[in-house]
Amino acid sequence: MMKDALYGGVNAAVLTAMRADLSIDLDRMAAHCRWLLAHGCNGLAVLGTTGEANSLGVSERIAVLEGLVERGIPPARLLPGVGTPALTDTVLLAGHAANLGCPGVLVLPPFFYKNPSEDGLFAWFSEVVQRIGGGARVFLYHFPAQSAVPFTVALVGRLLHAYPDAIKGIKDSSGDFANTRAYVEHFARDGFEVYCGDDSHLHQLLQAGGAGSISAASNVTSAVNAQVYAGWDADAGAAAQEVLTTLRRSVTSAALIPGLKALVARHTGDDGWLNIRPPHLRLDGEAAARLFATFDKCGVRLADAA
Repeated sequence: MMKDALYGGVNAAVLTAMRADLSIDLDRMAAHCRWLLAHGCNGLAVLGTTGEANSLGVSERIAVLEGLVERGIPPARLLPGVGTPALTDTVLLAGHAANLGCPGVLVLPPFFYKNPSEDGLFAWFSEVVQRIGGGARVFLYHFPAQSAVPFTVALVGRLLHAYPDAIKGIKDSSGDFANTRAYVEHFARDGFEVYCGDDSHLHQLLQAGGAGSISAASNVTSAVNAQVYAGWDADAGAAAQEVLTTLRRSVTSAALIPGLKALVARHTGDDGWLNIRPPHLRLDGEAAARLFATFDKCGVRLADAA
């Protein structure tokens, strides 16, 4: 396991709470962030895929960051997603996060144009790093199923060579552990932090020298993730990983973001958590019942951690 990582441990890809009119509910979101920090999370990856960030405007993203900090969420625990297809918007969001005191930012590649060249991607990230200029450290966000723009080992190596003080780590949401391990094997010795997006790989990653997880499922599994992290080199950690893997499988049996919101709504008794921006839709009653039954079979009760 990598020690002293900037976001080492368990990081939830935090859901964004919304009101019935689909505006952002900062009070509800901040309460969820506090619950996560109290139940196993070391950090909070806000405004990522799970947070519906690409359904939010730049001004809304800024309001989320400011609103969470105003409500007492420590900026040192926040890893904001700032990736957009627009270079200037990404730089603006990253600068704002740095000014608030966030140590790092999570950056998608420019995902609208498909099949960009490695030179083009290097040029784009070079502009981002140079324009941020010594602010928050950059964590790359590898999610090819959504972005269709992968981070090859060669590209990561090139960026690290050019900007060793700026490029700090990567979240790998490829679901391919061989790919995740390749990042560790090539770059971890230089302090490059590797996080899995698929927490069924958490125990393996920690044993290989990775830093932890940044995952959607942690909205409801964070306490179990923490057990895996604490026991990364012990039988207890391996046993906790079996539970975590089963939990993740249950969570991903439904549409992920609506399903997570349904689970949090049930846990809190607050149906306001069901609000979600199109094109995502709420789970219908039958789908929600199936998800709850599958989740409950895992034997973990969120109410016990309330």
